Amino acid sequence: MKLTNILSFIAIMSMLGCSTKESMESKEFKIEYEKFTLDNGLEVVLHEDHSDPIVAVATLMHVGSNREKPGRTGFAHFFEHMSFNDSENVPRGANRKLIPEWGGSRNGGTWSDGTIYYEVVPKDAFDKILWIDSDRFGYMINTVTEDALEAEKQVVKNEKRQRVDNAPYGYTDEVIRKNLYPDGHPYSWTVIGSLPDLQAATLEDVKEFYEQYYGAGNATLVIAGDIDPTATKEKVQRWFGEIRKGPEVEKPQPQPVNLEETWSLFFEDNFAKLPELRMVYPTVEDYHEDMYALNVLGQLLSGSKKAPLYQIIVEEEKLAPNVSTYQNSNEVAGEFVFRIRANADTDLDRVKAAVEAGLARFEEKGIDEKDLQRIKAELETNLYQGVSTVLNKAFQLVIDNEFGGDPSYITTTAKQTQAVTAEDVMRVYNKYIKGQNYVMTSFVPAGQKDLIVEGAQEAEVWEEEIMADVAAENVSRGEVAEYEKTPSEYDRSEPEFGELPLLKSPIVWSDNLNNGMMVFGIENTELPLVYFDVTLKGGHYHDPIEKAGAASLLAGLMTEGTVTKTPAELEEAIGLLGASIDVRSGAEEITISASCLTRNFDETFALVKEVILEPRWDKKEFDRLKQSRITQLKGREASPTAIASTVFNKLLYGEDHILGYSTLGTLETVKSITLDDLKDYYGSNFSPAIASFHVAGNVNKNQVMEQLQKLNWESKDVQIAFYPEPKNEIAGNLYFIDFSGAKQSVIYVGKQAISGVNPAYNELTYANEKLGGGSSGQLFQTLRIEKGYTYGAYSYIPQRTSIAPFTATTSVRANATLPSLEIMKDMIANYGVNFSEEDVEVTKTKVLKANTRAFESLGAKLNMLHEISTFGKAPDFMEKEQAELTAMTLEDYKQLIAEYMDEGEMIYLVVGDGETQLDEVRKLGMGDPIILDIKGQPIAQ
Repeated sequence: MKLTNILSFIAIMSMLGCSTKESMESKEFKIEYEKFTLDNGLEVVLHEDHSDPIVAVATLMHVGSNREKPGRTGFAHFFEHMSFNDSENVPRGANRKLIPEWGGSRNGGTWSDGTIYYEVVPKDAFDKILWIDSDRFGYMINTVTEDALEAEKQVVKNEKRQRVDNAPYGYTDEVIRKNLYPDGHPYSWTVIGSLPDLQAATLEDVKEFYEQYYGAGNATLVIAGDIDPTATKEKVQRWFGEIRKGPEVEKPQPQPVNLEETWSLFFEDNFAKLPELRMVYPTVEDYHEDMYALNVLGQLLSGSKKAPLYQIIVEEEKLAPNVSTYQNSNEVAGEFVFRIRANADTDLDRVKAAVEAGLARFEEKGIDEKDLQRIKAELETNLYQGVSTVLNKAFQLVIDNEFGGDPSYITTTAKQTQAVTAEDVMRVYNKYIKGQNYVMTSFVPAGQKDLIVEGAQEAEVWEEEIMADVAAENVSRGEVAEYEKTPSEYDRSEPEFGELPLLKSPIVWSDNLNNGMMVFGIENTELPLVYFDVTLKGGHYHDPIEKAGAASLLAGLMTEGTVTKTPAELEEAIGLLGASIDVRSGAEEITISASCLTRNFDETFALVKEVILEPRWDKKEFDRLKQSRITQLKGREASPTAIASTVFNKLLYGEDHILGYSTLGTLETVKSITLDDLKDYYGSNFSPAIASFHVAGNVNKNQVMEQLQKLNWESKDVQIAFYPEPKNEIAGNLYFIDFSGAKQSVIYVGKQAISGVNPAYNELTYANEKLGGGSSGQLFQTLRIEKGYTYGAYSYIPQRTSIAPFTATTSVRANATLPSLEIMKDMIANYGVNFSEEDVEVTKTKVLKANTRAFESLGAKLNMLHEISTFGKAPDFMEKEQAELTAMTLEDYKQLIAEYMDEGEMIYLVVGDGETQLDEVRKLGMGDPIILDIKGQPIAQ
């Protein structure tokens, strides 16, 4: 997890003891801060934000994978997991279970240089969060047992399998680190580490790691949100002041590397379907003065249609759908990365030659000042967007304080970036890239070694052997540890809730245009930002089945120029405003969305108007996008999760329903789509009669309506597509897709359930909360926390105007496939029977309190307007839905579960390694599995 790339425009106010009060201003925005240090060395930063009744808490430990020892790689990340399990004054499992039930969210992240723990909760749970957060920080080590250690190993190993071993290109980071950094360098191993190292971790290792690094003197605590600073200082002293300081931890010093030769390595990837080339150059660490110019260099080389690498690789040579170049700086070293995932069957020697040609063109043509201007305009908007939530503020504050020594360092970052000149960019290019050695990787599909760069040597990668059953991995967390509690002058038992914050729904204004378009808005003056969109009914739902993916391709084409602007000119016009314009097609709608600074609203709206009314229909761009989509779909064949999701929907909706097909289409349907098909779709489905306009931000109704009157969009009738509700003719079926070599099995369970316009939809989502609504759900608590079979397990019901399925899903380690299926089957079958009055109260509390965070960001406010326009809800719908929730009885829950979540009507789909798991799945007791290929077609047995 790399948090230092989160852009925000933050400062903090004052210090306790040695108090200093400062503020930071940038044109229209000002925010204050306070910082103080406890006697134990813990640095604390406070930020007041009373816009919503919520509080974010972030604790950053200055310890990442760079502090590990060879043979114990992955330990910092593993310790992060262990820290969530138990502590002296907090019941086992409470951290993952209780915080969601209080209406909050929580998580942690580890990267090369640090570990962060964070929560966002309604303000009434503020004391409870300080209790839990401080107890995890200072009072967890005595509670760790051998059993708990072994159980958590399985969770972390499953995370590695899911994100690395079972994913295409998952081993790339390992190969690059091993060869870019010398043995013993703190970045020469991956953050998640190796499975043998994880398995070898001992209780003594855990205690040693804690004693060395988890002291108050090695951390920063940030609290942001609806707080009283004076009272908060007292709370922090009570809950965190007694935590031991710990030994002095020396700050790592920069350790840049210098490659004496270029390394070229290849790997035949069993999961990949496309060849990928990466070239990684050693550069500079975070906060180095050259980092800012290297960041700009990355955007100049590939970040626009005028960029030389994009022009040659994507447009001229047509080798790949895109190319990315970027600077990645960490605490002690950095790297500049070239990454190109090529089209199927593309020789990577051609890609490498194209990169070299692009760099030659960059040297020859130099830097356009307009490109620098565009990048700086985009930065300004990004800075404001970064403070749209209290959690993002907390992230940036805690990182810049701990690593930069100044919580408001983002101001320096902004100034340094704005000061970058064309000469600076060429200087760092010549210093770090031109003629320098690098590490290059050629990752190709298994059996396509002919595509690697000539002369590449095979990379060494440790791969786990798949076995049908491993008894050593069937572990439990065992008994709670016995220990003598650490003395405290305070009562460290769970505090009471504070005053319950009231839901504050934003004020919604609405209007209608003469052409039939509905308009909905929320004015918010906190930041000089505006988010808006035009949403049309239809989307994928209006695709002809034989042309599935047409709406999605059209959405992509609409930002590729207008009648009066080439694709590059449109991109530049948007960038110079610091704006963004995006067009996307969903299952039931197409949305043209934009964000901009308030002062640029009129100009941004004018560009959106062009996009909607004056499409360019550029044949060259259509051909490029079509090839890009074919490449993307081919790549999805390498993902067991993507395969499972696509086939699951096909089984539930059938081949005669458009929702049985991905919004992206299939390889067959996309290949048949022509530019005329997109023109036909546009002509038939683009009309204000089926459109809604949504806007949230620092703009008032009069300003919005003035611009909308200039739209001049003529109305026409649009025929809304209709599909009969799918028949449930496959209830009780068990399906299996063989994905040879899969380290995990992806499981989908579900049935068609309900439409989002059904009055019972909200109640059904409430009924599902206890089963699969996040980390407090029974699926997660059992499959991950209790059994250690998976990294996560959830259930949900999408909100659509057409019928949508109830879905329960997880990815489990291969040799836990059968027991996971048995648990899910039993849990769903008995869910309604076991649902209790206590579950009713927990659900009510969880949902009501979570609603306090429902409208924090401008994006969330825009989503609220979408619910109003799409589902015909009243502006105060949240209050009405809360009343419905409060009035629900135990019998209401049981009736909903029986009607919509009947396990006997569900289908089961498993995507996993057939050689080791097919016979196991047969033992489930649902008969012989129906074997399908990756497209969902039956395979004769």
